[in-house]
Order: sequence, then C-alpha cells, then structure tokens
Amino acid sequence: MTEFEAKLSKYADLALKIGVNVQPGQALVVNAPIIAAEFVRLIAAKAYEAGASQVKVNWSDERIARLQFEHAAPEVFSKAPTWYAGELIEFAENGAAVLSVIAEDPDALKGIDPSRIAEYQKTRGLALTKYYEFIMSDKISWSIVAIPSKAWADKVFPDVPEEERVGKLWEAIFHTVRLDREDPVAAWQEHLRTLDEKAAVLNAKKYKKLHYVAPGTDLTVELPEGHLWAQGDSINAKGHAFVANMPTEEVFTAPLKTGVNGTVRSTKPLSHGGNIIDGFSLTFENGKIVSVSAEKGQDTLEHLIGLDEGARYLGEVALVPHHSPISESNILYYNTLFDENASNHLAIGTAYAFCLEGGKNMTKEQLQERGLNTSVTHVDFMIGSAEMNIYGITGDGAEEPVFLNGNWAF
Repeated sequence: MTEFEAKLSKYADLALKIGVNVQPGQALVVNAPIIAAEFVRLIAAKAYEAGASQVKVNWSDERIARLQFEHAAPEVFSKAPTWYAGELIEFAENGAAVLSVIAEDPDALKGIDPSRIAEYQKTRGLALTKYYEFIMSDKISWSIVAIPSKAWADKVFPDVPEEERVGKLWEAIFHTVRLDREDPVAAWQEHLRTLDEKAAVLNAKKYKKLHYVAPGTDLTVELPEGHLWAQGDSINAKGHAFVANMPTEEVFTAPLKTGVNGTVRSTKPLSHGGNIIDGFSLTFENGKIVSVSAEKGQDTLEHLIGLDEGARYLGEVALVPHHSPISESNILYYNTLFDENASNHLAIGTAYAFCLEGGKNMTKEQLQERGLNTSVTHVDFMIGSAEMNIYGITGDGAEEPVFLNGNWAF
C-alpha cells in the first residue's frame, strides 16, 4: 500500500467513524460524483465491514448537469423530483446515515441562465422539505467530505504546475481533516472537546444580541430566547454522535428571524449553483434582506434570495477564529465546506432546529413561532476577517467582546 493509499484508507475511516458513525445494521446512503468512484468503493467496503446493512450510492456528474441546464425544456426545472425525494425520505425514516462526497467545480455552471438554476433549486428544495427536516433536527446522522477534481484544483492552485495541482489539493484536504496527525481519530476527539468548551461559554452567557463591526459591516443580530450554541458533533435520534462537516471549526446558533439589522459585507467568494458571487453586501431591516449588491454574480445572488420568503432571512450565525488551521493556510478553496471554516459566517435560509431548547422535537410551525426561519435553502457565506470585532449584548444592555481582531476574546 502506498502512502497515498494509506491516507485514503484513513480518510474513509474518518468519514465512517467520526463523520456519519455508521452502526451495525444501519443503511448508508452515499451521494457522490462519478469521479469519486474509487473513494466511494472504499467507503462501501469499509461500511460493510462495520456492519452496514446496505450501501446505496446516488451518482452525479457535473457535465451532464450542465447539459441539462443548457438544453432541457423549461418545464423540466419546475417538475418535482418526487421519485428521488421519496427514496431519501424512506431511507431517513428508517434511520439511514447519509454521507455526501463533494468535488465541485466552482465554475461548473458559469454562463448558465441563473433563473433556470434557481427554479431547479426551488423545486428540488420543496420536494425535499420533509427530508431536510430530518437533517435540520438531527434525526439522522449525516456528513459531508470532499475529494479533489481537476477543475477544482485548477481553480484553487492556478500558479502551481498543472500536473501537481490535484496532488496539492489532496494534501490540503488531508491537512484540514487532521489526517497528518499520528492518530487522526484521537485528534478529532480532542478538537471537538475544544469547540465544545467555546460553545459552553456562549451558552452560559445567553447573549441577547451580537454586534458585528468590520470594514463594510455594522450588523446587529438578535438571538431567540432559549437559543443554543452548537459545535462540530451532534447526537442523532438514536443517541449516536456524528460530525456533519469535515472539516469543521465553527461554533454556531440560530438568529431571531426578525432581529437582524444593518449591513454586512462578504470577505470571501461564494460558490453557489456552479457560479461565483464575490464582493457582495447585504442590508437587513427587521431580519429581512432589503438590498443587495455584488461586484460579481449579482444575478445569481438576487435569484438566491428570491427562492422563497425565507431566503431573505438568516438561519445561522457561526463563529470561526481567524487563527484557525484553514484560515492560516491562506488557501482560498472556492468551496463553502472549507471557506466557511476559515471565517465567521452567516447563512441565508433555514435554521437548525437543534439550536433551540427543545427544538429537535418541535414542528416547523412551533419553530417559526419561537422565531426560527424556514426556507427551501440554507447557504452559508463568509464575513470574517482579522479586522472583525464582535460584541455580545446581554439582557440588561451591557456589551462585552466575543471576538477582537478576528479571534476569540476569551
């Protein structure tokens, strides 16, 4: 076994043991692009060795997806994929774990009419509403991991010799998921304990609001009563731990839907729907986005916030120190799984039910009554930098630093 094969084997172990934490007798659904076939076969073999009852793989291909957006009739994008949604919902209802392997080309759909992409996203999101409720309330275990594609590596490392780019991206991914540690599983367990300590401090504070201040940003975010700060690992309905994002460096909660006011400016590009949005600002009044501007991808941004009413409100507030491993690598990944873990970020769309006391057992209507947002989408965008200060405002109006110069103040 080569050194690379050994690392790939450890990566598969991490995805299964720390990521979805597959259990004996449990089904595993894997969503993956066809270029990930070798890695997915390794995942399947290890899952069966761990006692998985079934490994169901849903393959995708960006080139075929682009052909559909270029040539399919308009009505195709407004026809609900009930067959696909029904299968996922059935697996979720039976307690399956879901692992997504991504290898996205950030420019895969560059030049495609954004209205076609938005219609597809809206229709698909509506069809998958019940499935996403399982995800957003931690009913099932789920995780996302990444492998390189040539197009993605070319985007991230344009100044590296072409034949070295994919290997360079593999090396970077392995570093972010702690595969360069002597015992990656133990390293992850230690890392999750550190994040849990930060979440515990914030949960004890019970801030009423957060005030973000940075170049181009002056934003106040009110937090709902009973909000909970969460971190990398979660517990599913059967009591099994899992880690939804690998890598993860964040501590996060849900904002009060109607309690966001001011303007926030992005600090990293957002790859969304196969297109790049960059240099953008959002202005909020009573929670709602009332104006947007972008140096690049204005149409894509406008279609994103127009998916439904909830897409004009926030669903997540996440804190990530500037002195985090991904940030300090100075690599811009053009992929939210990585870039969001290098920067404080917010998310447009649906809030996680588990970010509210008792939220895992609440209906969508009950969550809305408590001030959480719902939508057909959930899209993170990066706002952090070394110049960002964040202040926590207590119930009596006192203000104290949470982040100074981009890093934890405690």
